[in-house]
Amino acid sequence: MHLVRTIVWVALLFGLLLFSWANWEPGISVRIWTNLVVDTRLPALVIVAFLAGLVPMWLIHRGAMWRLQRRLQSAEDARAHPAPAAVHRPGDARAAASADGLQPVRPDRPGSPDAGRP
Repeated sequence: MHLVRTIVWVALLFGLLLFSWANWEPGISVRIWTNLVVDTRLPALVIVAFLAGLVPMWLIHRGAMWRLQRRLQSAEDARAHPAPAAVHRPGDARAAASADGLQPVRPDRPGSPDAGRP
């Protein structure tokens, strides 16, 4: 993949070099405002326009990749070091209730208001 990327960049730079060589004329006038006119060469204008489109998209891409790598790293760290599980002791109703988030089960006692209810 690195070879393909290098070939694409070399081809792009070679094409830009040929374009610059063929269009290196005294210049063109670019009117920015009514009283501000810039005389520049066409290759410089093309390079600035290319970078104006490339740099923001490249920065957004790098930011997204950085954020995704951080999320992936935190997920891998969480998987490598899992949190300890709650220990359940069969005779401890309070531990079971706190682990499940439920009220502890109490056996019916004679004389209690819930005695005899289904």
